[in-house]
Amino acid sequence: MAENHQKARVIIHTDFTSYPADLLARLRGARGCVWALGVSQNDVTKKLYEEITVDYPSAAAKAFASLSDPFNFVYVSGEGATTTPGRLTPFFGRVKGQIESQLLKLSAEPGCAALRVYSLRPAGVDPKFHPEIHQWIPKLQPATKAYLLPPALAAIRTLSPAFISPTRELGQILVQLAMSDGEPLSGPGISGEGRTVSNAAMRRMAGL
Repeated sequence: MAENHQKARVIIHTDFTSYPADLLARLRGARGCVWALGVSQNDVTKKLYEEITVDYPSAAAKAFASLSDPFNFVYVSGEGATTTPGRLTPFFGRVKGQIESQLLKLSAEPGCAALRVYSLRPAGVDPKFHPEIHQWIPKLQPATKAYLLPPALAAIRTLSPAFISPTRELGQILVQLAMSDGEPLSGPGISGEGRTVSNAAMRRMAGL
């Protein structure tokens, strides 16, 4: 998607648990990162889900903390995540809440003092009105998911728009956070020491 774009430098990196010095040297001076790598808990084992959801962003945040001061690490979490899970909290909510808590504590660790973390919790991610990205969206598997998701999003869009995260506005807010001054946020829907952004807060910030 970003190949040959004048504002993009594409670096292919496949080991999300390790960031060698030569790679970090190429990234030196970067001010922020939007960490949107993830997977559904239904598509992988619990062990692999925890590795992708917890280990990968934790390793990246630690490695990137020295790239600039401050360095903003924006973790794309999800509605349903919680740092105070109960008996009925789903597995994904526990795991995403776990990494949100870990990331918040990182700035107190040696070498991570410049790190500024935000966790944004989108709800129903909806690309309907963002045609520029349609050709880049992978086809959903299995086929039943591809068949059921569009009408489900249409229903939510009509009946409960507050639970929709339009991709255009979501992307804008993620980039704004990554390029911000790194200071805590305030207002309705903001929690976690001013660093956890609910979907309602994202929509408010985007003027929706």
